[in-house]
Amino acid sequence: MSWVTVIWSMVGASCLTLALVHGMIWWQRREARANLLFALFAVATALQAAGEMWIMRTGTPEEYGTAMRWTHVSAWMMVIFVVGFVRLYQRAGRPWLAWTVFGMRTLSLLLNFTTGVNLNYREITAVRSISFLGEPVSVADGVANPWMLVGQLSLLLLVIFITDAALTVWRRGNRRQSLVLGGGIVFLTLMSGLQSVLVFWHAIPMPITASLFCLGVVVAMGFELSQDMLRAAGLSEELRESEQQMILAADAANLGIWVRDLDRKTIWATDKWRALFGFGKSTQLELGAILKRVHPDDREVMRQALTSAIEAEGSYEQDYRLLLPDGKVRWIASRGRAEFNSSGKPHLVRGVSLDITERKRVEAEAQQHRNEVTHLSRVAMLGELSGSLAHELNQPLTAILSNAQAAQRFLARPELDRAELEEILHDIVESDRHAGEVIRGLRLLLKKGEVRHQPLDANEVILEVLKLMRSDLLNHHISVETDLAKDLPEITGDRVQLQQVLLNLVMNASDAMAGNEESSRRLRVSMIRTPDDFLQISVRDNGRGIPPDKLNQVFESYYTTKPQGLGLGLAVCRSILAAHHGRLSAENHPDGGAVFHFCLPLAPANRHSSPESAPPR
Repeated sequence: MSWVTVIWSMVGASCLTLALVHGMIWWQRREARANLLFALFAVATALQAAGEMWIMRTGTPEEYGTAMRWTHVSAWMMVIFVVGFVRLYQRAGRPWLAWTVFGMRTLSLLLNFTTGVNLNYREITAVRSISFLGEPVSVADGVANPWMLVGQLSLLLLVIFITDAALTVWRRGNRRQSLVLGGGIVFLTLMSGLQSVLVFWHAIPMPITASLFCLGVVVAMGFELSQDMLRAAGLSEELRESEQQMILAADAANLGIWVRDLDRKTIWATDKWRALFGFGKSTQLELGAILKRVHPDDREVMRQALTSAIEAEGSYEQDYRLLLPDGKVRWIASRGRAEFNSSGKPHLVRGVSLDITERKRVEAEAQQHRNEVTHLSRVAMLGELSGSLAHELNQPLTAILSNAQAAQRFLARPELDRAELEEILHDIVESDRHAGEVIRGLRLLLKKGEVRHQPLDANEVILEVLKLMRSDLLNHHISVETDLAKDLPEITGDRVQLQQVLLNLVMNASDAMAGNEESSRRLRVSMIRTPDDFLQISVRDNGRGIPPDKLNQVFESYYTTKPQGLGLGLAVCRSILAAHHGRLSAENHPDGGAVFHFCLPLAPANRHSSPESAPPR
């Protein structure tokens, strides 16, 4: 039996088998570049083993020199691939030292083809046969090539580079990897280099066996990668278990999970998600088909949210409606996040979807109930203003009657004064317009309907309320001061509801001053812009104020200080302002009385603009 053939063939076969396995791993996972470099190193080792067998079977100096020359190609490959493996896998080793090893080994390869017979021999004088492992093999006699020192220097630099990388890994705390991989490569490289030097300088009569030492390097590298594979297999099992637990928990919470692979253009979803969207378990999912299930009014918004998550933001949160094939409408809350690869390109989008139809129904009912309470509070408040409203209507109606009677008398005269008659008719028109404005205001306040947000001029809202309450304030001997600013931007809200808030605050201020002397009852309404882009409207009275321990309690439902009060006014006001993304607060003024502030956000187009004369806070 030829032991040389068996051993070196086994070295080559083992290396090629490992190369095939790890090459397939890299083919399936292109980011596993360390496996690719290991596969290439194993292939180079197999080529080195084949070259050594060729050398040991040569019969002439020329054939020996040619075989030796080509083994330096596989040696160059092994040095380059092991350096790349250490840099990539261990993330260690100085880059400049790695490039130096690459340069020196490349230089030695060039010298191998340009000086002498090869890098090791300037001249081969004879090939003789010696016994090795019980069979004859060929060795050469000749003149050594002094440029061989360049190749040996490259191996020394390789040892220095690997040692430096191993020390770095050791300092990181991974001592096993430092000893097995770093120490193994250094030891085997030194032994291979020493054996080559002794052979080429005729110190020992034996053939080159570098591939045997390189097989040890392959084993060390393969051991480390196999540890990673075992850890990955364990993690994969844990991930599968975690995935099952996650799906179980998601199903218990009625969550549908989906994953969109942007590279493969595929979408995976749990059975719960498919049931939410009306897809069968075996239906092939496509983004276009999914978007068709989205309600037409929400489809474009949803499409933009998905696009924005992929192109810029990385995540999205969106509530939208589904229009299922049976005509049923379902509300869905969807949350998703894009994942990016090492190149910064999105490759996955993961997300969850939740059926919130019932929640939306409850919210709609709650909003309807709030509107009803608000409407009842408004009607009750207008009941308190009935005397003032009757007076406001009585004035124009009385004026119309008086002017109409006067016109009749003028028409009864033999001579008609046309100018005076036109003036009387003008007064009748003005009085009618005044009565119409009062009635229009009453109709708006009494109207029961949905909240309608629109751009509003806060000055107009305030002046309309004060005009509506003018007679009531006069009857209670209350003087009104206003500090408004015409250059403040618009707000967004429901005119009627905001008027209700202001009416309530003015009426409360009027009641708070009932115990004051008639000459000292003063109401002040002011408006400023706050630094955080809110419009603050303040209503101040000079009454008795609010007990400090009751400042927050006054906003609670059914709490009241009035004998006939329901305790809903301020609670409804705070609810209205919350729906407008505003706030309501109260404080006692240092000079006496209470001040109620309600703040409303500016319309989006007016935020961060700087008016020329915004009053200080």
